[in-house]
Amino acid sequence: MAVSFQSSVRNQLLAILPEADYRQIAPDLEYVELPRGLLLAKADEAIEHVYYLTSGIGSLVASTPEGNKAEAGIFGNEGYVPTSAAMGVELSVYDVIMQIDGDAYRMAFGAFRKWMDENRSFGRVMIRCIEAFSIQLTYTAVSNAVHGVDERLARWLLMCHDRVEGNHIPLTHEFISLMLAVRRPSVTTSLHVLEGNGFIRSVRGHITIRNREALEEFARDAYGKPEQEYRRLMTGLF
Repeated sequence: MAVSFQSSVRNQLLAILPEADYRQIAPDLEYVELPRGLLLAKADEAIEHVYYLTSGIGSLVASTPEGNKAEAGIFGNEGYVPTSAAMGVELSVYDVIMQIDGDAYRMAFGAFRKWMDENRSFGRVMIRCIEAFSIQLTYTAVSNAVHGVDERLARWLLMCHDRVEGNHIPLTHEFISLMLAVRRPSVTTSLHVLEGNGFIRSVRGHITIRNREALEEFARDAYGKPEQEYRRLMTGLF
């Protein structure tokens, strides 16, 4: 099912587009539901579709030749994946997987490349999003190097909270250990720290944010700069 009314689309990038440009690309958008665990793209395989999430959370997961895995980045309705499609790259570098179920509008790779070449406004927004996402990836690397597990967990919970409605986040320990690239016992310990401080409430497979302001203060400089840069890059484009 294609979408024709921009006001009904909850993806922030599609909402930014001028109405005339959106109407050009709309016939190539198809609504799809995305269950948890669905692979949107597989590493070293051809990119078939570009996805614009309207709800849910997904991850870019990097794997070493020996099979070790870690999350490289997180995305929700603020962007699109795989971003490498904007450069004409036909193979995905990462596994792109849904971690919290949601829905999206997808566009075939060929149509995406066509509009990158033919619609200047569309191309401009997609390129800006690449820059914003690259900043997130850079700060993830920095945070992994300089922050403790507790602060990194606080950062990721804030990032997830940014991408869901309300204060309830369905996160498994397995997903959190992947996000932080640490063993599950370390996840459990850090969750106890955050819960003991009254920032969150954690039960099996579910986390509730109880005090967002205090959680941000606890995360210190692990959180905030990529979010600030996203707002700057996506403001005043047209």
